[in-house]
Amino acid sequence: MANLLVTGGAGFIGANFVHYWAKHHPADTVTVLDVLTYAGNPANLDGLNSVDLIEGDICDTALVEKLLGERSIDTIVHFAAESHVDRSITGPDAFVTTNVVGTHSLLKAARKLWLDTGTGKPHRFHHVSTDEVYGSLGPDDPAFAETKQYEPNSPYSASKAASDHLVRAYHHTYGLEVSTSNCSNNYGPYQFPEKLIPLFLLNCLHGRNLPIYGDGMNVRDWLHVEDHCYGIEKVIEVGRPGETYNIGGGQELPNLAVIDEICSTVDRAFVETPSLAERFPDAPAAKGQPSASLKTYVTDRKGHDRRYAIDETKARGELGYAPRRTFHEGFAQTLAWYLANEGWWRSLLERAAITR
Repeated sequence: MANLLVTGGAGFIGANFVHYWAKHHPADTVTVLDVLTYAGNPANLDGLNSVDLIEGDICDTALVEKLLGERSIDTIVHFAAESHVDRSITGPDAFVTTNVVGTHSLLKAARKLWLDTGTGKPHRFHHVSTDEVYGSLGPDDPAFAETKQYEPNSPYSASKAASDHLVRAYHHTYGLEVSTSNCSNNYGPYQFPEKLIPLFLLNCLHGRNLPIYGDGMNVRDWLHVEDHCYGIEKVIEVGRPGETYNIGGGQELPNLAVIDEICSTVDRAFVETPSLAERFPDAPAAKGQPSASLKTYVTDRKGHDRRYAIDETKARGELGYAPRRTFHEGFAQTLAWYLANEGWWRSLLERAAITR
């Protein structure tokens, strides 16, 4: 039995991981530490009665030390991060504080409790990072492997790169048993509606414009969040300490293809379920019109990386990892979840101004 501390566990990926872990490892104890910013939502953990949610900041090292000691934590899964690139461009300070200083706070606490006073008790510090630390790829460049030089291009990706280096340093300098996973773009349940997929999905339902940056041909590798959770599970269970593993979805698509899939899947849902027209009367699909009519092109954002792609050869070979669903399958499941959980996302729209 393991005792986990999941940082950022009330956020999008973190909450999905907590649901996944509770389902597949019911004997383990899980404590969530989350400062509950705009992206952290206690409702994301509804139904998980065995999970303790502690509202607190990862920068509060004393709090982290207390939790590690009192709850005999042996595994930290670190999701807590500021992650929206647009927000990092307009307000980079929060990204440095949370992603760099916060990660170092956790590492210091883990070193003290597990190595200095814990005499090297079995442990794992797993750090969840992003493919954006590798920079941008040209159309014919090979996909990101773990050996790719770091070339972050936004304050967000630079802050995550710094945190990756700190995690590596604590392994090589102090012997802390760490692992890092760099993932591609996630989508799925509980995603805050500022990211492309939930934003465009909800805009289709409400008849709002679909703002496409630049020419819409920026390419991303899309990973369903549950496949990501499965990959993290494999890293924690069989990944080698000190190693980095890239976790991808194997679905490299330009933004326009993603948007077309969103539009066509929404349109099909309205045909298959006529009652959706009553629930969402402003949707073009409610009037028999294509959701694609909402597409509009806007000025590209600053420093917009052209292409990301993940080479997951190492994770497949060492961990036995492989994504379990295509983007077509995964988005259909995602749309079904958002349609079945309207109360969840409406409460978010009521409490926050959602901007892209």
